[in-house]
Amino acid sequence: MKISVPIVLSSVFLLSACSSFQQGDAFAQSYECESGETVAVNYLAPDSANVHYKGSSYEMEIAASASGARYIGGGIEWWVKGSGPDSEGLLLKHRAGGSSGDIIESCTAL
Repeated sequence: MKISVPIVLSSVFLLSACSSFQQGDAFAQSYECESGETVAVNYLAPDSANVHYKGSSYEMEIAASASGARYIGGGIEWWVKGSGPDSEGLLLKHRAGGSSGDIIESCTAL
């Protein structure tokens, strides 16, 4: 059986990032985007988030990423790097094949 090194490394990084998330650590963060729109995210658990954008709400599950945390659901992705006021996020289209599509919004935490 052949295991891809990038997949193994992504899994290790994902598990280490999630290990610090404790029961009851759910939190909300708002982001201001370059377009003037706002993205509000409720991080519910280490593997899920609710993303609110332009009057719609998207339930998302964590996905593998080389860095940061990447959530997918409802045909879009939320990819965030960093935490707190220094964090940045990208809202992207999610392609059927599982890859990231065009950038919808580029945002910075409020």
